[in-house]
Amino acid sequence: MQTTDTDAYLERIGARRPVAPTLGALRELHLRHVITVPFENLSIHLGEEIALEGAALVDKVVRRARGGFCYELNGAFAELLTALGYRVSLLAGRVSGPEGRLGIPFDHMALQVDIEGNEKEGEEGAGESFLVDVGFGRNSQVPLRLDERGEQADPSGVFRIVETQEGDLDVIRNGEVQYRLERRPRELADFEGGSWWHRTSPQSLFTRSVLCSRPTGSGGRITLAGRTLITSGPGGREERTLTDQEVLPAYREHFGIELERIPQVRPLA
Repeated sequence: MQTTDTDAYLERIGARRPVAPTLGALRELHLRHVITVPFENLSIHLGEEIALEGAALVDKVVRRARGGFCYELNGAFAELLTALGYRVSLLAGRVSGPEGRLGIPFDHMALQVDIEGNEKEGEEGAGESFLVDVGFGRNSQVPLRLDERGEQADPSGVFRIVETQEGDLDVIRNGEVQYRLERRPRELADFEGGSWWHRTSPQSLFTRSVLCSRPTGSGGRITLAGRTLITSGPGGREERTLTDQEVLPAYREHFGIELERIPQVRPLA
């Protein structure tokens, strides 16, 4: 990434440029990204191409002020973190579905970020690896320690990372497995098959519904599922069905997304 792209990305998420690639800065970047850039699958239902290429992903998130699903959000965030001096690896995951069944290979993409720093000087996180995931629904709002096997508290819940017999990692939130991660580093191109499946398969949740969602800074969440606007927070949960005239303004007001037409579930060929 060019310096101008990095600055534009930081402005997009409302974050300051870190002085150094520290854990504290990573936490701030992660939180700002999660609450600013929505998880959304609108491109699938608008007939837009999804290119798993670093510059294209950054352009979508930054220049076009859009969100995306896991490959897009974590792919773009990896570009930013790398430009800021972090050591980043792409990890493949399989999402836990009904009755604990795991999804397809390369079902999900998350990041491993290694904090180098200076362990001798007691820098927090130095020499440790962290799970960074800004592209999975109700995942943690700040990075999780990959090698920690106890509970890790987060605004989104209580997390644990448990090693499986095969050496993979189960990411557990509030007692339920969210997804299973491999530890082998991957390339962005490795996820093309998973991305294609999610965009085209009738078994994919993304082809069957239109979704745009982000947590709020007040501990709640706002979601537009089709034409249903769902807001939740300390005061409870509220749902409201929007009229056609209200949908595009809702994308603009709640997610900063400017659209020319309403996304519609597209019939599969």
